[in-house]
Amino acid sequence: MGTMKKQLLKSLKTGRPPTVKSARSMSRKASRTLINSHHQLEKRRSQAAAKGDKDAEATISAEIASLGGLDHYQQASLQGQSLDRGGDTSKILLEWLPVAEMKSTGKRLRMLEVGSLSTRNACSTSGLFDVVHIDLNSQEPGILQQDFMKRPLPETEVAKFDIISLSLVLNFVPEAAGRGQMLFRTLTFLRDNPTSLLGTPDLPFPSLFLVLPRSCITNSRYFTQSRLEELMTTLGYELVQAKSTQKLAYSLWKKARPLASTNIDFTKREVNPGRTRNNFAVTLKNPASQPA
Repeated sequence: MGTMKKQLLKSLKTGRPPTVKSARSMSRKASRTLINSHHQLEKRRSQAAAKGDKDAEATISAEIASLGGLDHYQQASLQGQSLDRGGDTSKILLEWLPVAEMKSTGKRLRMLEVGSLSTRNACSTSGLFDVVHIDLNSQEPGILQQDFMKRPLPETEVAKFDIISLSLVLNFVPEAAGRGQMLFRTLTFLRDNPTSLLGTPDLPFPSLFLVLPRSCITNSRYFTQSRLEELMTTLGYELVQAKSTQKLAYSLWKKARPLASTNIDFTKREVNPGRTRNNFAVTLKNPASQPA
C-alpha cells in the first residue's frame, strides 16, 4: 500500500456562500438565476483560492454576500424543490426503489441526508425511512447543523445507515480532493451487511444516492459519467440506476463489495477537452485506511 500524503482539505463551509438573513419567496426565474450566479461565483472563488489570490477571493466572497449569502441561496434552492414545481430530487429516488417490497418488511430503513434543506421532502414523508437530516446551515429544527466531513464515525453497525443522500452536495465541496474524500467517507457510514435488518438481500442497500448538476458530468474537461463509474467501482460501489434531466444527473449506487485496497490513484486528467468546458473534477489518492 502506498504511503498516504496527508492533505489539509478545506472545510465544506469554504465551498458555500456566507450566511446572511433569509430571503423572502422568489419567482422560479429569480431562484434559478440566483442559483446559477452562486455556482459561477463559487467556481471563480475556488480558482482564486487555488492560485493563492487572497484579494480576488475576498472580492468574490463580498460579491456572493451581496447576493444574499448562504441563506438566500438556500431559500432559492427551497423554491426550486417545492412540490408544486416538482423539484424534490428525492422523488426520483423513490421511483427507483421497490417501495412495496420495502413496506412488506415492516421495518424502516435509516437514511442520512447530507445538505438537507427540508424535513418534508418525499423520502422524509414516505414512512420508509428514519431520516437523519444534516446541513452546514440548518433551516429547520429537525435539521442538525453539522459538517458531514466532521461527523463522528459510527462505532457500531446499528449506528450506520442503509442509504446516504448526497443531493447537490458534492459539487459544493471546494476542492477535487475533498470531493473524493467525501465519497470515500460514505463507505464508513453505510452498513456492511443489510440482510439482518431487511431480511431481503436483493434490495438495493446499502446505497448512495448522488445528484450532481448535469454539467459536472457532461461538460467538464476532467470528469464524465465513465470517470464517475470508474471511481465508484474502485470504491466498491455498483451502479443501480442513473438518469439525467436538462439540469441534473441522478445516480443510485449500491455498496456491493468491501474496499479491496486504499492504494487508490484516481487523478485529475483531461478527458473532454474544449474551451467552453468547466473544470469540475474529483480526485482520490491513497486515502486513509479508515475514513476519518
